[in-house]
Amino acid sequence: MQEKKIIIETHDIARRYVMGSEVVQALKSISITIYKGEYVSFMGPSGSGKSTWMNIVGCLDTPSEGTYILNGHDVSDLSENALAEIRNKEIGFVFQTFNLLPRSSALDNVALPLVYAGYSRSERIERAMQALESVGLGNRAKHRPNELSGGQRQRVAIARALVNDPSIILADEPTGNLDTKTSYEIMELFHDLHQKGNTIIMVTHEEDIAKYSHRIVRLRDGLVESDIQNTDITQPHLQLASLKNNNSEH
Repeated sequence: MQEKKIIIETHDIARRYVMGSEVVQALKSISITIYKGEYVSFMGPSGSGKSTWMNIVGCLDTPSEGTYILNGHDVSDLSENALAEIRNKEIGFVFQTFNLLPRSSALDNVALPLVYAGYSRSERIERAMQALESVGLGNRAKHRPNELSGGQRQRVAIARALVNDPSIILADEPTGNLDTKTSYEIMELFHDLHQKGNTIIMVTHEEDIAKYSHRIVRLRDGLVESDIQNTDITQPHLQLASLKNNNSEH
């Protein structure tokens, strides 16, 4: 049997912020291992440390203490430039607010990470188009964000996250700005991406969204409160079917 590959490994990660005369301990000691192909949700109340944790995992911030190994590389105390390079190569981000450039087409938004990665224009267009087609938006490539629905904008953001073939997809409240039906559709897309072998890490405060993942880690007061396998995984296509049935009955 093939040994599972470790993508993320943290040892006693702590993060402190100095705010005036006060020291805020956002993370106290987090030790977690995530394997290639896992689908993990991080949950916790406001102030639990989940946003700080996401920033460290996403190489947007560095820990005050502890070690973070991403895909075999120690990234605990790299410089800003080195972190930016790792981010662009290893991590695909999906944000609640989409973070799309308003004046650029869907295609150009998706191609943006490839500019920093040094691909030629023709390669960027080809890869960005493939990514858009993989999320069902090949026919919207020329549209700007204001010409797309919220769900379509999030699909563009997911295509952008996928375009560099990253080690992990990091999703921060990916359905936070979407209605129920669109949320189910986006979770179905994440389900499909996971089925294809992508490693997905999601930060959410919504219990029903976390239930789509296969593992749920709960943080509280900067510590891991629980880390369990989810045996009651919600199937997005069943949720959509249920929603359609309910609507047809009214």
